[in-house]
Amino acid sequence: MRTDTTLEAFRNLVGTRYEMYNSLFSSLPFHRVEKTGVMLSLLVLHCEEGFQRQLSPSEIIRSFFEQYTNYRTEQEQHDLLFRFVQYAERQVVLFDALEEAAFRDTHDMHGVGTIKQLSASVIQEKAQEQLADKLKDFAVRMVLTAHPTQFYPSNVLGIINDLSEALEVDNTSLVHSYLRQLGKTPFFKKEKPTPYEEAVSLIWFLENVFYRAAGNVISYLAGQFPDAVRVASKMIRMGFWPGGDRDGNPFVKADTTLQVADALRGAILKAYYEDVRRLKRRLTFKGVEGIVRDLESRLYNHLFVPEHTLDLKQEDILDVLNEIKRLLIEEHNSLFLGQVEALITKVELFGLFFASLDIRQDSSVHMHLYEELALLTDLLPSDYSQLSDGQKISALAEVQQSIEPEIFENDELLQDTMRTVAAIKTIQELNGEEGCHRYIISHCTSALNVQEVYTLFRLGGWQAEEVSVDIVPLFETITDLRNAADVMRELYENKAYREHLSRRDNTQTIMLGFSDGTKDGGYLMANWSIYKAKEALTQVSREYGVEVIFFDGRGGPPARGGGKTQQFYASMGSNIANKEIQLTIQGQTVSSNFGSVDAAQFNLEQMMFAGISNTLFNRKKSTITEEEDLLVQELAEVSFEAYTELKNHPDFLEYLNYVSPLRYYGEANIGSRPSKRKAGKLNLDDLRAVPYVGSWSQLKQNLPGYYGVGKALEALYEKGDWPKLQQLYKSSLFFKTLLDNCEMAMKKCFFPVTAYLADHPKYGQLWKLIYEEFERTRKYVLMLADADRLMADKPLDELSINMRQRIELPLITIQQYALANIRNIEEQEQDAQAKQVYEKLVVRCSFGIINAERNSA
Repeated sequence: MRTDTTLEAFRNLVGTRYEMYNSLFSSLPFHRVEKTGVMLSLLVLHCEEGFQRQLSPSEIIRSFFEQYTNYRTEQEQHDLLFRFVQYAERQVVLFDALEEAAFRDTHDMHGVGTIKQLSASVIQEKAQEQLADKLKDFAVRMVLTAHPTQFYPSNVLGIINDLSEALEVDNTSLVHSYLRQLGKTPFFKKEKPTPYEEAVSLIWFLENVFYRAAGNVISYLAGQFPDAVRVASKMIRMGFWPGGDRDGNPFVKADTTLQVADALRGAILKAYYEDVRRLKRRLTFKGVEGIVRDLESRLYNHLFVPEHTLDLKQEDILDVLNEIKRLLIEEHNSLFLGQVEALITKVELFGLFFASLDIRQDSSVHMHLYEELALLTDLLPSDYSQLSDGQKISALAEVQQSIEPEIFENDELLQDTMRTVAAIKTIQELNGEEGCHRYIISHCTSALNVQEVYTLFRLGGWQAEEVSVDIVPLFETITDLRNAADVMRELYENKAYREHLSRRDNTQTIMLGFSDGTKDGGYLMANWSIYKAKEALTQVSREYGVEVIFFDGRGGPPARGGGKTQQFYASMGSNIANKEIQLTIQGQTVSSNFGSVDAAQFNLEQMMFAGISNTLFNRKKSTITEEEDLLVQELAEVSFEAYTELKNHPDFLEYLNYVSPLRYYGEANIGSRPSKRKAGKLNLDDLRAVPYVGSWSQLKQNLPGYYGVGKALEALYEKGDWPKLQQLYKSSLFFKTLLDNCEMAMKKCFFPVTAYLADHPKYGQLWKLIYEEFERTRKYVLMLADADRLMADKPLDELSINMRQRIELPLITIQQYALANIRNIEEQEQDAQAKQVYEKLVVRCSFGIINAERNSA
């Protein structure tokens, strides 16, 4: 019944209103072209009919101009195509804003997976004591990253926010004004953003969304279970990568890190200042008013008085607020006490840091640093580079002396690596230890990689007992995931590192990367390898008395660990550590899942519910049995073999480069980081997961989200194990979630747009291989789900995807048309100026496609 209600709400509040407000676009100030919207509607119909008739994108666009326009020159035609792109981009914004405005009506804010449901279950099961025990150290940490899949510039994000609010109250006049503003506001970025600009863009979400949403969630829980929700609870924590993530990003330097830390501190102080100003209007009582005014003045000085010395700490703010709380209770009948307690909750959550700034660097940088150090000093043996890993670890353990960055006079990267160590200490002094307390090692393959980072802090002048930083290995490839437990065992047996862990509460955070795992091993093998790695890492950590916390590097789409993420956490059994839920929130996932306070609160609650209820109510039934384990392992191996065979096809990457916008990712200017780790010839190892997955998405083939799944299911079907798979699908939430997310990836596919490649002399075979696997996967997934269409059990998501795909259809068609023209120009060595126009068209189409898709890269 609830599904019918929300579907009807979606149709009315999103679908119908979209059609109504879309008509307002006809008066938008689009330069030189009248009736763009009418003509675009004709193009949508023409695309739908054309693909049904198996026409290519080029044939569709050419026939459109012939049938519906009198434009015959290239200039006229290009001008209209750019207007279509501009128009469609803004249609996507309108649809985003309508979905956000309708969120409370289309989602059950008190239903399954919410804190209110958790509260009811705890009371019903009389599990208050178990809840209190779980909440002692449970947390959800959402880490905002700078991965370049966010196409909206910050000014457009602000318009979307304002537009949503106007739509929510049906203020047509205001909506019209905002749509006109959108028509005049450029979406395209002429230059790449700096890492600092990326940080400022994401800080907008911290200030406008997470600050309120996180405070609301904790305040509600504290009101329901005051004894369980302890003082200074850290149940929600925000993390931050822009300005700290230097893996493959040469533009992130130590001064960037310090600048971003200052911006985070300034943003949270501003949020407190605004809340205190609101409190001052209410707390006009004797003995209280002066205290509030003094706190407002101290916050004001830090924000607006130049060169003001930082003399305010988290404890100072809390002391003042707790004194105000005491006075309200004792002398003023607890008037407005709730508002004061809400601010106390926020100060406890966000301190002076707002979000913990993580440092991330590739292990190869540290390796190079020590090889250079051995050549330049006598701190390490001169033959250090020739030593075994064990000998290197022993040599690093002997390093007691600090160095100055300038010792690497000819290497700016190594100098900056040492300055970053100093920057961490500075940030901890100003923002508190939580301001910057994690150093993540990309491509971690050995215990040596971790020891190298630990020794960095010794070289940076930190005494062993002073290293207030958690060193986080990141395991990504299938091989690294398989070896992860052995690496950690070696570390746990290392005396110096074990002493460091004991000073860090015997807690070890380990990061697991979904994106590169999928790129390396395919969808099923990546997800299963991470599951098995978590099992093994949990076991070895418990064996050594270490509390392990898993930090998941997840992107937006299923191919990068996204999709219905909370279901994965709900499916973890007792064989996997569940102390905290930590994950990256990347690119479009930030705006699509956390773009408004309602959406952020709902999705935060879903994560918290998954982690808490898993412990309290259903630990036993979540754990995969030994027989199920063997079944999934077999599926993963067959899938891995199929994906590896495709990946090793000599034309595989060439095909992607030929027919998708892959080579134009770097020109979209959406991120400060290069799309490849190293310059030079394109290869899969150096190609980042974002452009890899995103290109398959814009191609409407979404290969990383399903390839190999069909062959795996077919193999077990033919073997006679289908009844076992059916039982696994019913009993294992982990397995069902895997396939649910696979369905989502396939739902966003549209093979007719590239069907013209089927007869291509070089790439036709590859296109057919991919299409056949798509059909095979769809067939067997639908058999398991006992459904007649993809995502049939998620009608709301299905409807949203269908509507979005109709908006993006002309963009996909125009982009493929432009790519085809680029190829013709290159093959015939024609005028380069004509090629530039088509290249701009490809890049501009990318904006609307990615934004319409949501979570596609």
